Amino acid sequence: MAEWSANAQQTVNPGETVIFTENPVPGRLGLVRHRDETGIFLLKGLSGCPCNPSTNYLVQFGANIAIPTGGTVGPISLALAIDGNTVPATQMTITPAAVEEFGNVAVSANVSVWCGCCENFSVRNISDQPILVENSNLIISR
Repeated sequence: MAEWSANAQQTVNPGETVIFTENPVPGRLGLVRHRDETGIFLLKGLSGCPCNPSTNYLVQFGANIAIPTGGTVGPISLALAIDGNTVPATQMTITPAAVEEFGNVAVSANVSVWCGCCENFSVRNISDQPILVENSNLIISR
């Protein structure tokens, strides 16, 4: 298991990823890699595993999100993306009543990685406007 977080408020533009700045619980096996100050993760499959063709990861994400001052009140969404493609079942949407009004979103998903392969993973703003994200937390377990 490994954990990443970003407590400071950040503005995430449409199509961009949530950035993670802290790693309070580092992974020990090197199967999950993260480049500091980015939102991109690399999940690695085990190699030489003919009896089990894939490595499964449980990804859990939660954060507080809001519309920044100057934004338009309406639905805002984040979603998990694998290799740049949004996973529709992971869409997290709230509709704040006003700007700067935070609500909590959370999702869990299973990500399978074929033996010897890798998958890029991120949490992306799929809204049509910037959103504020704070107190984000990501846990990846194998």
